[in-house]
Amino acid sequence: MGNKKRVLTGDRPTGPLHLGHYVGTLANRVRLQDQYEVFLLIADYHALTTRPEKADILASREYIREIVLDYLAVGIDPEKTTIYLQSDVPEVCELTLLFSMLVTLPRVERIPTLKDMIRDQKIENPSMGLMLYPILQAADILHVKAEIVPVGKDQESHVELCREIARRFNSLYGEVFPEPEALIGDVPTLPGIDGRAKMSKSLGNAIFLSDPPEEVARKVMQMFTDPTRIRPDIPADPDAPHNVVFRYHEAFNDDKAEVEELKARYRQGKVGDVEVKRRLIAALERFLAPIRERRAYYAARPQLIDEILAAGAAKVRPISQATLAEAREAMGLSARRLAELKAQLP
Repeated sequence: MGNKKRVLTGDRPTGPLHLGHYVGTLANRVRLQDQYEVFLLIADYHALTTRPEKADILASREYIREIVLDYLAVGIDPEKTTIYLQSDVPEVCELTLLFSMLVTLPRVERIPTLKDMIRDQKIENPSMGLMLYPILQAADILHVKAEIVPVGKDQESHVELCREIARRFNSLYGEVFPEPEALIGDVPTLPGIDGRAKMSKSLGNAIFLSDPPEEVARKVMQMFTDPTRIRPDIPADPDAPHNVVFRYHEAFNDDKAEVEELKARYRQGKVGDVEVKRRLIAALERFLAPIRERRAYYAARPQLIDEILAAGAAKVRPISQATLAEAREAMGLSARRLAELKAQLP
């Protein structure tokens, strides 16, 4: 594995994962684990930036287990992918502090997603932790010396800041860190079942990977179609962006001939929304049934989750400790280096 490039990616433990996560990141992670040395971070420190209340922290502990179950259920293999908890690697905190000395506040304030988060959540007085979040993210990436970071287009600015931090550190103290590349996923955003632009737990418009069959069916029957089509004999465009049912058929129906047949009948006004939805329910069941089966297997063995996270921390911590020691040495902060510097003083 040593000659494979390192990848770092992760999730905040703020809720279970849904079909939007599968399309956006999870399917890609399953592919990446055969090509790269992948580190998969559950970012519980990042969750504190907007949810520091005790109740939220306790809830996140349960979400951590749910997220690991989702990872395993979709095919992420802990033998190939190192799954670990951010707070199990305290060296990241010291590296964040060291990096924060190299970045100005105005530079952090220019991060578009940070501005969006403050606006969308109506945060009048952002905490220092929230402002540090892009720097903590850089420490997450660089403590394992990751070379590739899979991100959506909206997160590209975070990787650019990370590259700037690595560059500045290296120019001040010597070559320690790689300048990681953003791997921009070319995947469409899965709309919510209500037709909104994005599926999201907070908007209540998500189908979760852990939803039972009856819940999936209930949500599909609520799903947004074409509001101008009040009868099934009215021709309509199945490719219209707002026609959510067909967007899900395209993403999850493995019977492509069926999708094309439904589209053709929809254009001719020869199929009703109920039939299109029932066919989607069947397609989603074909997709989700094996995921549910794997999830149930691991859920019945809770000690495996603890073992996977413990093994992940045991692998990551020595890497992180070595990186931090190297950074401290380069900066002149280690005892040995300080002794050398004192010996050179007049």
